[in-house]
Amino acid sequence: MSEFKWCHGPSCHKSHTQDRIRGSKGSKVLRTKKVKTTEWNRDNGYQYFCSTGCWNDFFIKYAQQCIAIAPRHTPLETPIEDPVKTKHETAYGHTYYDVPIKERGVDTAE
Repeated sequence: MSEFKWCHGPSCHKSHTQDRIRGSKGSKVLRTKKVKTTEWNRDNGYQYFCSTGCWNDFFIKYAQQCIAIAPRHTPLETPIEDPVKTKHETAYGHTYYDVPIKERGVDTAE
């Protein structure tokens, strides 16, 4: 398997940057960039895009098709414990409230 993939940004080949220029004198082109697969991007979408701009361009163009793959007809829910509001006062007399939300059955304390 190749370490590189071509950027999937629909306009990547139109960006005016020096690293996209290819070809010999008289027949120059702007080419889509290659994206190297690394440990950092191996398990996420950045392995298919050279920049966040290309990622956004792709999603803007293909959002409806992406959503059609797995449409959501009902909301997702996570059970939580009843939150307890705790009142705090600062040394300067300001009051604020803390409302920790804990998932039911999951210990999120560190």
